[in-house]
Amino acid sequence: MELTKLMVKAAAGDADAFIELIRQLESSLHFMAKSILSKDEDVADALQETILKAYKAIPSLREPKYFKTWIFRILINECHNLIAKCADSVAYADVPTIPSSSDDYEKVDLREAVDRLDEPQRIVVILHYLEDLPLRQVAKVLDISESAVKMRLSRARDTLYQALTSRQERKMNYGSI
Repeated sequence: MELTKLMVKAAAGDADAFIELIRQLESSLHFMAKSILSKDEDVADALQETILKAYKAIPSLREPKYFKTWIFRILINECHNLIAKCADSVAYADVPTIPSSSDDYEKVDLREAVDRLDEPQRIVVILHYLEDLPLRQVAKVLDISESAVKMRLSRARDTLYQALTSRQERKMNYGSI
């Protein structure tokens, strides 16, 4: 069934439509949670709390077409709540990336490069480019202005470009030895 129809049905209280929506968004939600949290257990907890809160609150959703934006906002809040509650939890962005010598010369995956962005940049990249949310909806999810979203995207693109080109240059230089 089409996503928009599912959103309308779910907002009207159709539990099956809600379940189908969650199934369709499950990998996207997991990907977002994983980009914020480091532990798989925390990711599972955030997803579970998000789904529960969304299910309970869906009758209050005024615009069903913004379901995706709405549920991502709930998820991001849950991830940040988990980080704040658990002193031993570490934000994914705070985990240092230690390059392994065996893969220093291998091709860099774009996903890996995105994972290395700082959290604010990583989240806008995921929401806008990977989840296809328009800038206005990304701004709503993050509760920031559209110009702030554009600035974060611009900085993220610059960072990604530098990371990927410097990696490619190093690969070419070592390849010619």
